[in-house]
Amino acid sequence: MVQLHVKRGDESQFLFNTSVDAPLETVIAQIAAIYNGRLKVDRLCSEIPELADHGITLPPNMQGLTEEQVVELKLEDEWEDKCVPSGGPVSRKDEIGRRNGHAPNDKMKEVLMRTVEEAKALVSKKQAQANVCVTMEMVKEALDQLRGAVMIVYPMGLPPYDPIRMEFEDREDLSGTQAFLQVIPEDECQLWWAAKEMQRGKKLQDYVGKNEKTKLVVKIQKKGQGAPAREPLITDEQQKQMMLHHHRRQEELKKLEEADDDSYLDSEWSDRQALKKKFQGLTNIKWGPR
Repeated sequence: MVQLHVKRGDESQFLFNTSVDAPLETVIAQIAAIYNGRLKVDRLCSEIPELADHGITLPPNMQGLTEEQVVELKLEDEWEDKCVPSGGPVSRKDEIGRRNGHAPNDKMKEVLMRTVEEAKALVSKKQAQANVCVTMEMVKEALDQLRGAVMIVYPMGLPPYDPIRMEFEDREDLSGTQAFLQVIPEDECQLWWAAKEMQRGKKLQDYVGKNEKTKLVVKIQKKGQGAPAREPLITDEQQKQMMLHHHRRQEELKKLEEADDDSYLDSEWSDRQALKKKFQGLTNIKWGPR
């Protein structure tokens, strides 16, 4: 199997296994699906802790309003009594006024938070450091874990406008957000290797040959953004090691220079001719008057 180390820019994303005879349309589609699926998991893992802390999302027309304004405008949350967490709610007011403040109890909160950590670890970028390839099955498993935890805590479900439910139902609206800029639609996804775009309609072997044991660093890019920056000749870690080695070498040379003292050569014990001089009676010769 060919192993692709997928990056976006200089940031490592995940490892992906494929075959040299795989069509690039298939490879690009699979990589885009995993990449976007991991982003969905990340968005859910940042939203679910808010659910655990402050309960369900308020209706859009009530978000950001004070209690006085809600009373004055005669607004009501029709989902407040329908979406009650298991074990009963705990009052935890949301200071930004986005959620209703009826949070799950500590036991249910622990279920949500533990599942978030497990899901994040399953598709983490650290999997690449551990030489573990991330698959679409792993992404789906992470999503299923999060969905199951939310159903345990909220068996009656979440309001249709809650961003967590919208993510699970693939109805999320990311327009105008930073998350929207991160997503790469499949038809706009490009794969680059060695400063060359790997064209759809070809196979992987057209670029890398027929060796199935090849390992490549490829970069995904959104169509129209141009070629990504080339990989540096050495990694940051390699550069740190080289700098450390250079510093240690300089310290060693400095110590050797300080120890480069030839005064010992004037000592009697260092004279190679000492024995000869002794036989010839040339030792203890002193100049000057006695």
